[in-house]
Amino acid sequence: MDDLKKEVETLNQNMNAMQKDIQEIKALLQNRVRVTPPQSVVMDLGKRPVKGKADAKLTLVEILDYQCPYCGQFSRETMPQIEKEYIETGKVRYVVVNLPLEGMHKSAFKAAEAAACAGEQGEFWEMQERLFNNQQIIDQWKTHAEAIGLDVDKFQQCMDTGRQAAQIRSDMAEAHDAGVSGTPAFFLAYTDPKSTAIKTITKLVGSQPYASFKAAIDKQLINTPEAAMEQEDGKASRAAKK
Repeated sequence: MDDLKKEVETLNQNMNAMQKDIQEIKALLQNRVRVTPPQSVVMDLGKRPVKGKADAKLTLVEILDYQCPYCGQFSRETMPQIEKEYIETGKVRYVVVNLPLEGMHKSAFKAAEAAACAGEQGEFWEMQERLFNNQQIIDQWKTHAEAIGLDVDKFQQCMDTGRQAAQIRSDMAEAHDAGVSGTPAFFLAYTDPKSTAIKTITKLVGSQPYASFKAAIDKQLINTPEAAMEQEDGKASRAAKK
């Protein structure tokens, strides 16, 4: 009987300790400082691969992870529509910034290197598409290189030496500085053809439907600095005629 009583007392003590821990965790969560990611940030795109015309009105930056299923969904379902309506028509250019989430996706960093190494042979976008379409076998680097027609020996040498790793780390730092911690994330910015730097004006988070991107892009195309100047010129002209 005494043994049973001691076991009950021990259980009660453990439960009380657990409840105390839970209360402390709740208090920490309630009192923590909420950091709002910056909505307007300056990013230097450097020599990152660009799809679209250099003088496109807008730049769409995607921060991605090649093992992220939502990034893959965007690539397969939404990007083709954006490319057809905005990139091919010269309205938007598209730039990638890597943010491999190494804690969750063990092959994401090497996948980013694979895309960069393919870029050395002018096949960056082909490798990006290949990786997103084959996320289940993403670490089959030689297979991917052969599939898109790379010089496999040169590609493998790039992968083995890790010479693109520094650029991937630079991408990650750029993404973190922009307040991004998850993928995919997107920024829209007005393009300055004379500079590699952009100042973001809109942020979209997650693999949203095409309609969300269309609304954001169309709004900013209407609100470009050039459009604003044209509106002011039009008002001035109408005023002069009165």
